[in-house]
Amino acid sequence: MLKLAVLALMGAVSAVGAAETLASISGGNQPPELRAAVAMAPQAVSTQAASIAKGRDGHYWAEADVNGSRVRFLVDTGASAVALTVADAQRLGIATDKLDYTYKVVTASGQTRAAAVKLGRVSVAGARLDNVEALVIEQGLESSLLGMSYLGRLASFEATQTALILRP
Repeated sequence: MLKLAVLALMGAVSAVGAAETLASISGGNQPPELRAAVAMAPQAVSTQAASIAKGRDGHYWAEADVNGSRVRFLVDTGASAVALTVADAQRLGIATDKLDYTYKVVTASGQTRAAAVKLGRVSVAGARLDNVEALVIEQGLESSLLGMSYLGRLASFEATQTALILRP
């Protein structure tokens, strides 16, 4: 399995009022392994633009179909990769107890570990990609993150005042 090099995972606070732990992979420069995987990965399957409405909290929340199951993601353009909570990974049928948590990451809750996985299909509002690299975060991630291992493979994406537009 292709390994992702993870530099760090940083936290953020939700605008809803109660502090909500968020995380994103830091380091604007993607490691060579991730750049190579993204460059060789198949392009988007669909061709029509998709839209995600901005949430009341000011964030973009995406309901995605991942390998046939629904996952709610916080869209995080600062995350180098899609990051899954353990609960979401288990709902997707990933045997989280058998993963190799070799990457050290930092969340708002502190340092934890992550394991690299590949998602067969991720579809957000009809913008579908196959073979998406992701990380399962062992602890400290309250919601899964839709990061650049998905977003960066789109032709483009654009944030407006009311929606995020995804162009496969």
